[in-house]
Amino acid sequence: QLQLVESGGGLVQPGGSLRLSCTASGLSLDYWPIGWFRQAPGKEREGVSSISSGGWSTEYADAVKGRFTISRDSAKTTVYLQMNSLKPEDTGVYYCAAAPRNFVPRNVLHPNEYEIWGQGTQVTVSS
Repeated sequence: QLQLVESGGGLVQPGGSLRLSCTASGLSLDYWPIGWFRQAPGKEREGVSSISSGGWSTEYADAVKGRFTISRDSAKTTVYLQMNSLKPEDTGVYYCAAAPRNFVPRNVLHPNEYEIWGQGTQVTVSS
């Protein structure tokens, strides 16, 4: 059973950087599409970035293009979200999620395509 754990959130000033990690419990993530999502208070959960199973394709929401980078480690047990030039509007709880094994989501940034979720990590961008 795949389980995901996020880490790396925190408080950062505008313009700063954070790297979030999404770690699988003893399994390789190479067979699952992985997405990063965020939810701000009073707002719906939105897709931020995704990486396909096998890691051959990545996608980004327009709001984070050029600032965020998704990647996975060589052991394929962790997916990272490097967040640079952070803005106050990036504040929220960040979740990683896995779509079904070897599945190709039609909309890789839609939460409904994903079935296994981590517990989330808080990111606050404020001066």
